[in-house]
Amino acid sequence: MALDEIKISRAIIERYFQKLNNYLEMDVAIVGAGPSGLMAAYKLAREGFKVAVFERRMSIGGGIWGGGMMFNEVVVQEEGARLLREIGVRFEPWNDGEYYTADSVELACVLGARALQAGAKIFNLIMVEDVMVREGRVVGLVLNWTAVEGAGLHVDPLAVRAKYVVEATGHETAVLQVMQRKLGAKLATETGTIMGEKSMWAEVAESLTVDYTREVYPGVFVAGMAANATFGAYRMGPIFGGMLLSGERVASLIAERLRQG
Repeated sequence: MALDEIKISRAIIERYFQKLNNYLEMDVAIVGAGPSGLMAAYKLAREGFKVAVFERRMSIGGGIWGGGMMFNEVVVQEEGARLLREIGVRFEPWNDGEYYTADSVELACVLGARALQAGAKIFNLIMVEDVMVREGRVVGLVLNWTAVEGAGLHVDPLAVRAKYVVEATGHETAVLQVMQRKLGAKLATETGTIMGEKSMWAEVAESLTVDYTREVYPGVFVAGMAANATFGAYRMGPIFGGMLLSGERVASLIAERLRQG
């Protein structure tokens, strides 16, 4: 069969815009395709909910790829290993099962694939510029191409509607930063603001990542490192179990809300 460049272009354009048009309205919009965001997408999509992930970078996986200091291995504890087993990532016990290690490249690839295969959609190279708020509740996101920001262009954005938003952008808490700057949003923290992450303390941070996974503003949940940064908790470094468990927890919390209508 002869190849036709115009037909190739038409196939890409038609299929992409069909996908984007189908996700102008959804159950859950997840911002950030790191470990917690992808795990949340996988869990929610598997339950039959309409989920999209918006990632500002070209690649997905967040900090998974680099492991610790560019050594591409990650560490999880027993509960984290349970989730690796569920999605089919190979891992090995270390120090008689005190911890488990997995190849970070395999984790990033498999977790992204599982989310997509479960029915979630991932839109990369898209940033969140603003949020839509109605009657004191976030009801959607305002999106633009990442390249627009990088080039300093004035290009008006487009919007998507979602019943719930997951802030999973990690250390930067990009969605909440926009909400504070533009809305003066009062968050469900001690100060009413993003409290900022503390220095590394893996033991405490791992549990707090899950504990602080919750709704922080009507319609907006925080997960993963964004939860720690929002509530002023510690960072945990290259142990990833807590972030995967946080993604599972936020999916469970939102699924319960969605089932209740």
